[in-house]
Amino acid sequence: MTGSAEGEGQALDSLVALLSDAVTDAIRAARGFAGGVYLRSGTPGLLRLAVLAGLPGPLFRPWWRMHVDRPFPVADTYRLGVEVLLADPAETMRRYPQLAAGLPFQFGSLYVPVVGGSTRYGVLTVLRPPASDATEVLPDRDRMTAVAQELGARLALLNKNGASVLWDAEPLGTRPPADGPSTRCVGGFTWDPGDGTLIADDALWALLGIPQEDFAGTPEAFADALAHDEPRLLLAALRETAAGRPPPHPMPVRTGGGGLRLLELWTSGGAGVPPYRVSGALVDPGPGPAADGAADQLPEGVFAIDRLGLITYANPRAAALLGRPRGELLGRLLWDVVPWMDHPAYEDHLRSALLSPDPVHFRARSPLGSGTETSPGHLTGTWLSFSVYPGPRGVTCKITPLGRAAEATGNAPFEAEATQAVRADLEEPDTGVSGAAPQYRPIVLAIALTEAVTARQVSEVVMRELLPAFGSRRLAIYLLQDRRLYLAWETGFPQGFLAPFDGVGLDAKLPGVETLTSGRPLFFESMQQLAAAYPGIDLDATVGARAFLPLIASGRPVGSCILGFDRPRTFSTEERTVLTALAGLIAQSLERARRYDNESALARGLQEALLPHRLSAHPLVQTAGRYLPGTVGMDVGGDWYDVVEAGDGLALVIGDVQGHGVQAAATMGQLRSAVRAFALGDHPPDEVMSGTNRLLIDLDPGQFASCCYVRVNPLTGVAQAARAGHPQPLLRHPDGRTEVLDLPGGVVLGVDPRADYPVTDLMLEPEAVLALYTDGLVERPGTDIDEGVEALRATLARAEPPQHLGSGGPSLSSAADLLTAEARRANERPDDIALLLTTRRTP
Repeated sequence: MTGSAEGEGQALDSLVALLSDAVTDAIRAARGFAGGVYLRSGTPGLLRLAVLAGLPGPLFRPWWRMHVDRPFPVADTYRLGVEVLLADPAETMRRYPQLAAGLPFQFGSLYVPVVGGSTRYGVLTVLRPPASDATEVLPDRDRMTAVAQELGARLALLNKNGASVLWDAEPLGTRPPADGPSTRCVGGFTWDPGDGTLIADDALWALLGIPQEDFAGTPEAFADALAHDEPRLLLAALRETAAGRPPPHPMPVRTGGGGLRLLELWTSGGAGVPPYRVSGALVDPGPGPAADGAADQLPEGVFAIDRLGLITYANPRAAALLGRPRGELLGRLLWDVVPWMDHPAYEDHLRSALLSPDPVHFRARSPLGSGTETSPGHLTGTWLSFSVYPGPRGVTCKITPLGRAAEATGNAPFEAEATQAVRADLEEPDTGVSGAAPQYRPIVLAIALTEAVTARQVSEVVMRELLPAFGSRRLAIYLLQDRRLYLAWETGFPQGFLAPFDGVGLDAKLPGVETLTSGRPLFFESMQQLAAAYPGIDLDATVGARAFLPLIASGRPVGSCILGFDRPRTFSTEERTVLTALAGLIAQSLERARRYDNESALARGLQEALLPHRLSAHPLVQTAGRYLPGTVGMDVGGDWYDVVEAGDGLALVIGDVQGHGVQAAATMGQLRSAVRAFALGDHPPDEVMSGTNRLLIDLDPGQFASCCYVRVNPLTGVAQAARAGHPQPLLRHPDGRTEVLDLPGGVVLGVDPRADYPVTDLMLEPEAVLALYTDGLVERPGTDIDEGVEALRATLARAEPPQHLGSGGPSLSSAADLLTAEARRANERPDDIALLLTTRRTP
C-alpha cells in the first residue's frame, strides 16, 4: 500500500466513524428508531446515502441516491439549507406526496442540513414514530440540530486537513442505539497481530462457556473456541480484518456448546499500516435456549430478522418452508438466502413492518414446487401466509402454508380471504411474481410523471418506477412521427437488437405497430406465444414475456411502449388494467414533452437571435464570449454580453435580466440596444448605466437586471468600469496572479430612478485577461456563491497565457472553453451562463 493510499484509508476510516457516531447520536436525540446521513457525491447535484442505521440497506435501495432538485425532503433540506419536520404521515403526504406514495407507512421524520463553515456537506435524517402535534417534536429537532452542527464542524476540519468529504459508494449499514439494557449477552475482544496479544472481557468467556485460564492465547485457539465447527473460516476472517478488509456483515458462529452467536469484526487503529489491530463483539442473538426450544416445537414456521435484515432465529418449520437448511439461514441476510423474497411486493410489506408499529399480513408464492406436502413437514412448494410483527430490535415472522386450517394461524379472516385468492391463482402457470404489483408504485409513477418535462425525463421515470413494480427488466418507447415509429428510449435489450425496428411504418406487421393502430394492449405470456402470433419475427430471447402498450393521449396516437420480462408469466386482469391506464398517463406526459421540445426549440431560436453574432473588434484587443443556456425548464433566459465601439475605445458589457421566459428575453434585447446606443454616443460609464436604468424603469416590464460596463482604451490600457448589482469581475495579471476585483457599484437596474453608479479606473496591462461573467457560472446548489467565484478565479489562474491570433500559441478562446468546461459537463444547469474575456497586446 502506498503512503497516499494509507492516508486515504485512514481518512475514510475517520469519516465512517464520524458519520456512524453522528447518526447514532441523532437517533437518540430525536427519539427515533432509524436514521441516516446523506453526503455530496462526486457527481454535481447528487447526494448519496452514506450511513443507514436501523434499517436493511437492500430494502431502501430506491432512496440511496437523491438529486438535489427532486421534490423530496432530503433534497429540499440540502438545496435550501432549511430543516424539514414531518410529524406524521398526513403532513408527509401534504408536503411530499412522492415520498408518501413510496413509503405509505405510519412514521414521522426529521431532516437537518449538515453545514461546516460556508460549505453544505449533506443532510442528517431520522425516522421516528408519528407525533400527534408537531410542537412535541420541536425539542427533538433542536437536539438533532446540535448533532448536525457538530458533525458539520468536524467534516469541515477533515476537509481542511485534505480529506475528501464526498461519498460515491453504497451506504454502510449500522445498528441503531440500544433503547435500554440489552437482555442479550455481548462480549468483546481485541487482538493485536503485531505482538500477538489477545484481550477479552468476562462476558465473552461466559458466552464461550470456557474458563479464561484454559485459553491458550493464540488466534488459532481463539478461532477454535469461537467457531468450533469452522475455525479455519473464522481465522481467515480475523486475518482479512487485520489486513483492512473486515467482513461486511456479522458472521454466524457456533461455539463448542452448539449455541449460535453473531460475531462482528472491525479494525481499531494500529500503526497506520497493516496489520491493523482487530476488535470484535460476540453477540447472543436469541432469547435463550428455553425459548428456542419452545419455538422449535411450534407447527408454524417462525423466524426473526434484526433491523439490518439478518436472520437471528429460525425454527425447523420455518427452515422447511423457506427451503433452506436452518444452519444456512442464521446470521445471513434474508434476501441472500431466500432470493425469491427479493421482490417489490414482499419488500413493501417488510418495509411496512420496519417503519410502522402495526402487524403486517401478506401472502407469497414459494417457487419450490406444486403446493403439496408429500409427507408431514416435507414441503415441495406452496402458497405461504406471512404474518410479520414489529419489535424494537427487528421483526418476528410467522409462516403458514395457505389452505391449512385457518385457526392454526390465529388470523382466520385473513386466511380465508387469502385461501380463496390462492385457489384462483393456482389454476394459472407459475408467474414468478406475487399477483399484482404494489399499488403505491403506479401512484409514484403518476406523481413523478407530472414533473417530467422532456421525453428523456418521462422515459427515465418509467424505467425507475414502472419496471420494478411489475418485475420487468426491459423497456422500449417508440414515438410516432410522419406515420413512422422512431425509437426514443431503450434499456435492457441486447445492443443493436432494436435498430431494425427504428423508423418502421404503420403498415408493418409488428406488435409494437399493431398495438398503436388498434389501440389495444397486447400481452404475451411467453416468447412462444409471441412467435406464434407473429411468425418470423426476430426475438431477443428464447424465454420471457412481453407487453405491448399503446400510447394514446386524448385520442391522438403518440407511440408505443414495450415491457420485457426475463421469465414467462401471466398478466392478471388487475395488472392489465393498471398497465393500460398507466400507458395513457405515459402518453399524455410524452405529448406534453413533445410540445415542450417544440416550444423550447422556438424559444432557443429567439434567444440566439437576440445575442450578438459578431463582436466589435480592435487590432490591439482580443475578446472571446460564451453563452450556455440553462437546461432546466424551457424558458429562455436574460443573460447577454456585447462588445461595442465607444469613441476611440471599446465598451465591454455583460448583463443578466432577472427571471426567465420570453419577457426576460425581450427585456434583455431592449437593454442591449439601449447600452449599445449610449456606448456608441461615447457616454461615460456612469451615464450609460444611469440612462439604461431610467429606460428600464420607464418601460416598466416588472423586471430588473444586473450589469457591468467597462470602457477600455486599447492604446493605453486604461479602463473605466461601472457596476449595477453584478458579480465582481476577475483580472488575471501578466504574471499569472489572478484576483477578484472590488469595484464599488450601485443597485440593480430598474429599481431606483435616482441610483448612482460610481466609476472605477483600472489598468488592463498587455497580456492581462479581464473576465466578466453572470452568476450562473459561479452559483452551485448547496454552496455559497463566494466559493464558486473562488473556484473560477483558480481556474483562470491555471489557464495558459493567451496569445493573439496568428501567434501559434493558446488563444483566448481556449481559456473561455476551460472556464465553462465544468458547466458544459453538468447534466442540468438551472440558470443561463454568459462569459466575456478580454485581453490586449502591446501597441
